[in-house]
This record gives sequence, structure tokens and C-alpha cells, in this order.
Amino acid sequence: MHFPWWYVPELTSPMLIALVAILHVLVAHYAVGGGFFLAVESSFAYRTKDQEYLDYLKRHARFFILLTVVFGAITGVGIWWTIGLASPLPTALLIQTFVFGWATEWVFFVIELTAAFLFYGFWGKLPVRLHQTLGWIYAWAAWMSLVLITGITAFMLHPGRWLEDQSFWSGFFNPQFWPQVVARTGGALLLSSLYVYLHVAVTEGQGRLRDLVENRSARPALLGAILITLGGLGWFALLPESARAVMSSAAVITVLMMLIFVLTAVVFVLLYVGPYRNPGWLSPGFAGALFLFGIAAFSTGEYIREAVRKPYIVYNKVFGNQIFVEQVPELRQNGYLEGGVWTRAYVAARYPQVMNGRSIDEKKLLELPQSDQVKLGEVLFQYHCNDCHATTRGYSAVGPLLRGWSRERIQHLVEHLDEGHFFMPPWCGTPEEAEILTSYLETIALPRPAGMLPARAQLERP
Repeated sequence: MHFPWWYVPELTSPMLIALVAILHVLVAHYAVGGGFFLAVESSFAYRTKDQEYLDYLKRHARFFILLTVVFGAITGVGIWWTIGLASPLPTALLIQTFVFGWATEWVFFVIELTAAFLFYGFWGKLPVRLHQTLGWIYAWAAWMSLVLITGITAFMLHPGRWLEDQSFWSGFFNPQFWPQVVARTGGALLLSSLYVYLHVAVTEGQGRLRDLVENRSARPALLGAILITLGGLGWFALLPESARAVMSSAAVITVLMMLIFVLTAVVFVLLYVGPYRNPGWLSPGFAGALFLFGIAAFSTGEYIREAVRKPYIVYNKVFGNQIFVEQVPELRQNGYLEGGVWTRAYVAARYPQVMNGRSIDEKKLLELPQSDQVKLGEVLFQYHCNDCHATTRGYSAVGPLLRGWSRERIQHLVEHLDEGHFFMPPWCGTPEEAEILTSYLETIALPRPAGMLPARAQLERP
């Protein structure tokens, strides 16, 4: 059984997932790294009896909580909302497979929130040791949330031995687990330093306090850049062969891979020659430029990861059209429309003449008027293709991709999707359904540009 489709005009639902996810991780990583910053630096300030630094850390903690707890929580819920609508089958599989993991993550999340509010809300009212302990509890709880979520989401890219034994631990400790934990820990350290630099440069004037923050945050930032690089190389080395092939066949990903290495190098050099080697460079302009370069590098990396991972599939288990791999033969025999509760009900309600009892008679679909075949073809498109493609405009729109194609060529592509493009799912319907989908695709395929003859026709011109 497949799920109802969710149509997001032009942007498409997978791109909406990626957009919300990128916005979330830019803050979620600060929630982790910033927790360690506050724990380490408040302990240092208490130990050195630096009241001025403690006062600044309290101001930073307020900014930190407003951004990470409020905005971070909203976008976190946004991710669940979008994946639940756009990719319900992979989402259900993640919940069922990792119930224990999700429950554990929620425990750490509650600990994290409680510690954060107590740490900030009772600042100056608690014994020093207890206040420090709350800071460290928050930091480690936030990092454990990162570790747990990383194991579960990395599973979608490379299930590993789970495909054979379907155990919790083989799924969680998948081949992508450790590289992504290293990279995300590095990202948390780097991003938190960039947020700290921007905040202190904007809110504090030149002087001892700004120089102190600049100097003490330089090493964690450089360490974060190194961990991101090491984790990223491990991520690439342990990609499934099919995912690596997708990267090499997509020109935009190749360009973005080059861009991310350039941006990461720029950030590393700016950190080294600025805060690390030359304290005092941290003007609002320098901090802003450093922050933007860092955000650009991290966002590019997240886009590549999402593009390769494809948040609406589970490699070798769930196809992008919300179908388990093992369901394909049955659907190709009985029909894609027949295989879904909503599609079968739709056909029964509008075209009772094609029903044979409670089942769809596939051969009768081709006896419908052409206009009705096109309407059913659109239904098939939304269920079978909508998770990856827009229609005539937008992300990976099919209309421009089929520009100038003949009906025969379109139908051959439909019936051999995975042969035409190895990263696409196989056709999951009957030959009759392939015909009515072809009829719909003909209506959205753009015509060949005016004045441009096919190559064969040009050769045959006198």
C-alpha cells in the first residue's frame, strides 16, 4: 500500500524537507557546540573569579536559549511535519525500527531543556558547583541527542547489515554513523564559535572582554574545521556505490563539492590568521564575514548530504514513490492504482465502469475517453513521481526534461525508469497504467523550440 501524495508547487516536497532541515541544523549544531562553550567558559570564569566575563556569558546564554530552544524547537517540529507528509513510509520505518532510539533521544532532549532553563533562569542564585554541573549536563545531553539522531538519519543513506538481520544495533551503527558523528561534532564546535564571535563583536566594544572571547574560542573553531574535514572524507569513503554514482553523474553536486572545500579552507585560514594568530581582528565586519562563509560552507555540505541521502527514501529498502522494494512485482502484476487504498477508492468513485467488483480491471482503463485517461495519468504521476519531480516548472520539472520527446520514447522511459536513469525507481505499475501515464506526460512535455529541427532532419535537408 502506498500513501497519499503531498504536492508542493514548483519547490517539491523533498526540497522543502531539505530547506527546513538546513535551517534547523544551522541552529541545532549551535545548540550542541554552544552548550559546551557555556559550560567550559562559565567554569573558567568561576575559577578565575572574572565577574565581567560571567556577566557577558549570562547575556550570551539568553541569546543562545532564544535562538536554539525557540527557533530550534520550531524548525525541529517542522522537520517532522514535512517528512511525515512528504515521505510517510520511510518516516514510519524509522519510527518502527528505532523506537528505543527515539525514546532515548527524547529523554536526553527533556534533560537538555530542563538543564538549559535552570542554568539560565537561576544564574547567580545557585551554588557555583551546581550551576556548573547544570551547564555540563546540558552540554552532554545535547551532544547525545546529536549522536542518536545522527545514527538514525545516517541509516537512511546506508542501512548496512540491517538489510540482512534488521536488528536495532546493526541499523544504528551503520557504516555512515562514525564519520557523520565526527563531522557533526566538528560542525557544532565550529558553528558555535562563529555564533559567539558574531554575538560578542556586535554587542561588546573593543577591549579585554572581546579579546578574551576571541582568543578562547579560536582553538575549538579550528578543531571543528579539522573534524568536519575528517568526517566528510570518511562520509565520502563509506558512501554506497549507488550514492557515489549519483554524485558523479550530477554536475551541480560536483560543483558544490568543490565549493565546500574552498569555503572550508577560507574559514580555516580566516580563523588561523585572525582570532588564532592575531587577536584583536574581531570587528563586527570580520565576524560577520567569517559567519557568512561558515554558514555558506555548512549549508552547502548539508545540501549535498541531503541530495545524496534523499530524505524520502531508504537505500535498497524504500523507493522514492513510497513503495517497499519487495512490493514492486505485485504492483506490476495487479496495478499501482489497485495497490493503494486511496487510488483504488478514487478510481471506484469516479470510474465505476472499470471496476470488477472491488478490484480495478486494468484493461478497461484504456477504454476510458482520452480526457479521463489523462486525469488518471495525472493521479499516477502524483503518486509515482511527485516525490522527486515537479510538473512543468520548478525543481526537476518533468515538462522541460521531456521537451520534444515522441510518445513512443516517453512510454519507453516510463516502462524502463531504472534503466534510463539508474537512480530512479523501477516502474511499479501495469503496461496499461504506463500508457495512461504516458498520455498525461504528453500533455505537460514542452514542445521542441521553434526553428530547431531534430538532428536527423537537419542532416536530411538538401
